[in-house]
Amino acid sequence: MRRPAPPVAASLASALLLLGTTGAWADPTPSAAPSSVKSEGPTQPAKVDDGSYTDKDGTPTYHVTEGGKMVDWPAMSGYVRYNANCIVCHGPDGAGSTYAPSLVEALKRDDYATFVGIVAGGKKDVNSAQQLVMPAFGDNRNVMCYIDDIYVYLRARADGVIGRGRPAEHEPKSESFRKREDACMG
Repeated sequence: MRRPAPPVAASLASALLLLGTTGAWADPTPSAAPSSVKSEGPTQPAKVDDGSYTDKDGTPTYHVTEGGKMVDWPAMSGYVRYNANCIVCHGPDGAGSTYAPSLVEALKRDDYATFVGIVAGGKKDVNSAQQLVMPAFGDNRNVMCYIDDIYVYLRARADGVIGRGRPAEHEPKSESFRKREDACMG
C-alpha cells in the first residue's frame, strides 16, 4: 500500500509547483539564465534551533567547524540521504555525471525554492541536443522527509566548506530532529 506524502512536504511541493518554480537547476549549460542568483561564499547561520541552522532569510543552512572536519547533523544526514537517493544519477558528492548535471554547480546559482520544487515535481528538458529527465520525488518520504538535509549538504559542497567524501565528524542527532524524523516517516 502506498503511503501519502508527508503533509509538510506535500504542501510545500504543491505550493512550489503552483508558483511555477522551473529554474535552471537541472540545466548543465552555464549560459542558462538562473531563476535566482545566490550570494557568493560560505553562509553563516543566523539562527540555531536545537541542531538545525538557518540563514538570515530563514533558509536551511550548515554549520561547519574545524576546517570542514566537523559538520552539523543535518549536513551529515544530507550526505547519507544524498548517497542513498541521488548519487546514482548525479554522481559522487553531487559533482555530476555523464547522466545528470552537477548539483554543486547548480546550487551556486539556484535557491532553496527552486531546488525543492524540482526535487518534488521533477523536470524535463528534452530537445534535439539533450534528454534530461529528473523524476518527481514529492511522494518519496526517503527524500522529502530529508529535503532540507540534502539541500544543506549540497549547499555546503557548493560553498566549498565540505570537501568530497564522507565528513570526518558530525554533531549528534538532536532530540527535535528525531521527533521531526519520526513524525514525517510515520
